[in-house]
Amino acid sequence: MLSRKVPIGVTRSVISRSNCPSASIVSPFLRTYAQVASTPDSKPPVPLFGLDGTYASALYTAAVKSSALDSTSKSLAALSDVLKKDPKLPVILTAPMLTPGDKSQIVQELQRHMGGVDKGDTVKNFLKTLAENNRLGILEGVCEKFSTLMGAARGEVDLIVTSASKLDIKTLQRLETAVAKSEYSQGKKLKVVPKVNPDIIGGLVVEIGDRTIDLSVSSKISKMNKLLTDTL
Repeated sequence: MLSRKVPIGVTRSVISRSNCPSASIVSPFLRTYAQVASTPDSKPPVPLFGLDGTYASALYTAAVKSSALDSTSKSLAALSDVLKKDPKLPVILTAPMLTPGDKSQIVQELQRHMGGVDKGDTVKNFLKTLAENNRLGILEGVCEKFSTLMGAARGEVDLIVTSASKLDIKTLQRLETAVAKSEYSQGKKLKVVPKVNPDIIGGLVVEIGDRTIDLSVSSKISKMNKLLTDTL
């Protein structure tokens, strides 16, 4: 498989340098995917930031103009699942020593996981562009940002629930119901996005729109430490 052929033994410093944003690299992509001024229908519903946000927005515009938004969304959702299930794959994608042959193999393998729903090869061509520009490492972020765009287009609001360990479906459903009845939802449909971060130790961090409700153990410990420091 990919892990046998693609070199991943690279230092952190080299990986960091390989993922630095570069206007000279992003510009060709933008000219290819969004050289025509966006119409009101093709313009991304919300602004996104970061390099992955730039690529996701350009892909969204291209998909709308080619009437391939639904298939593009399904393809990226499939890729997102693959990236989450295989922890080695994101590491491989960030390797700066990938040869053209390695990149071609990776694109073919990723395309296979899309299940043949890629209308007009929109995502396939997008993956080739990422590979040519040494940006395969941001694919996971692009998938996440594209999902945000799709949710916004459907009038949904992301309800990001971060916990120290994976939550079961019933717990997530109870949280969704509670937030939906609160003023935080603003009457909009919620899209639950569960995340796991062991650093919070316990409890939850709930994000919706520009609001964050931090009920984590790590936050409580930080507040207690600050209180003790101020008192002493």
